[in-house]
Amino acid sequence: MTAHVHGVSAANRRRLTVVLAITAVVLVVQVVGAFVSGSLALLADAGHALTDVGGLALALAASVLAQRPATALRTWGYRRAEVLSAAAQAAVLLAVGVFVLVEGVRRLLDPPDVEGDAMLAFAAVGLVGNLVGIAVLARARRDDMNMRAAFLEVVNDALGSVAVLAAAAAVAWFGWDRADPVASLLIGALILPRTWRLLRDTVDVLLETTPKGLDLDEVRAHILELPHVRGVHDLHASQVSTDMPVLSAHVVIDDDCFRDGHAPRLLDQLQQCVATHHGVSVAHSTFQLEAAGHDDHEHPTHA
Repeated sequence: MTAHVHGVSAANRRRLTVVLAITAVVLVVQVVGAFVSGSLALLADAGHALTDVGGLALALAASVLAQRPATALRTWGYRRAEVLSAAAQAAVLLAVGVFVLVEGVRRLLDPPDVEGDAMLAFAAVGLVGNLVGIAVLARARRDDMNMRAAFLEVVNDALGSVAVLAAAAAVAWFGWDRADPVASLLIGALILPRTWRLLRDTVDVLLETTPKGLDLDEVRAHILELPHVRGVHDLHASQVSTDMPVLSAHVVIDDDCFRDGHAPRLLDQLQQCVATHHGVSVAHSTFQLEAAGHDDHEHPTHA
């Protein structure tokens, strides 16, 4: 049984580990700062940092778990652990985002006292951590999609830290207490759309929804264009994890293909077709070749 390895390189894995550690420290600093200063904006930015910690951890976990070999018990290895972790992360972040928005509106109407100087100091630490993370990932951001996503996560978090820093300056220097809830609402507005997309994507994988960008009508049409193919049914596509689409189908072919040895060549053509046109690797496409008469044995509701 062969394990198919997906993930980032060893060098980029080290970069992700460094940035994950930095972001985790920033998260702890912001949570402590939120309680010390009474700032909702710092707490909201901590929630924002939590999305980055989760995203970076998932990228690392995916690259490590993907290298564990498949077994007779877990034929896909631990690929779906990434999706389960992301679903749990999305659920927590959704609660954080809703809390920040509700509390932000309440504080706009009745702003509490906020320690502006403490808020400013903790916000500055957060921004410095984000800038270090950006510097670590900057050179590797073009290497692959994982690294680009991680880089954008940290850049997005840095923008949130800038908003907190601006709010902290407004509170400390001008005494405008409402700057804190305004910044928290802005950050909450950044958290919720990302959380919703993450939750939607993980639910799609768990429900085995057809992967985005994969049109099964087009797949069926391409298969039917191949010579000797007479029909396609039981066509299914899903994802084992966010970067591993799988596809299966029953393909009805001319009876002569089973007698003249053409069936194996046709199987190769089918797998190359979905790999070339639809991005499903040869290793993850499965076709059952059938003679026309075999249709009598199939369930009447197959598609």
